[in-house]
Amino acid sequence: MAVAPAYESVGAILSPPSDADTLQSFAPQDDDAKAKEDFINSHPLAASLRTNPDLTESRPHMKIPPAWRKHNLTGGTLAGPGKIAIPPFSWTEREGKTYVQITHVGTDLCGHMGIIHGGFLATMLDEGLARCCFPVLPYNVGMTAKLEINYKAPAMADQYLVLRATTVKVEGRKAWVDGHIETLPTEEGQEPTILATASALYISPKQASVCIPESLPLTPNVFANRDALAVNG
Repeated sequence: MAVAPAYESVGAILSPPSDADTLQSFAPQDDDAKAKEDFINSHPLAASLRTNPDLTESRPHMKIPPAWRKHNLTGGTLAGPGKIAIPPFSWTEREGKTYVQITHVGTDLCGHMGIIHGGFLATMLDEGLARCCFPVLPYNVGMTAKLEINYKAPAMADQYLVLRATTVKVEGRKAWVDGHIETLPTEEGQEPTILATASALYISPKQASVCIPESLPLTPNVFANRDALAVNG
């Protein structure tokens, strides 16, 4: 039936997966994806983040209903071999204070040969900084009002990147966030290299309250698709 995907999407919004559920929602389809998954899972940074009781781990893209995810830039269009081979892992601190994300970037995300496109890094920063402050914004959703980026070093393709963000100020419907992207050390004693820094302003739209049915609980998971909607405005 042609309407089936619509019903599935509505069901996903009404009963969005929990953060814990998203960690079980992705199954690598080939050896390369499995190797990347295993590398992140066994990395000391991931182990350290998982021991922090103030952090909640999730894979945000897996909260987007599948029927919508295929149309989402980072969750669908740029997902797959050679691009974003596996959904990023993320850790969010309570009350939207900080956010950490680990992502592998492939060889098909380049501008100059072998160098990740600066526009892709900008998208990473836009989405990552937005996810950091979502918990403190009304209805847990925000639109990008301002994003400033300084590129510090080339981001080479086929490597793991770490995005770190901190919510620095909140006033009503507005939240200011600082963050950066750095390399993930792959050898003991190796120091990360900062590739780009950013600062951003996100605003929860006045219309957010009328866009959410009164029957839905106002929790951080109300918009199962908020990653698809809120960070591209």
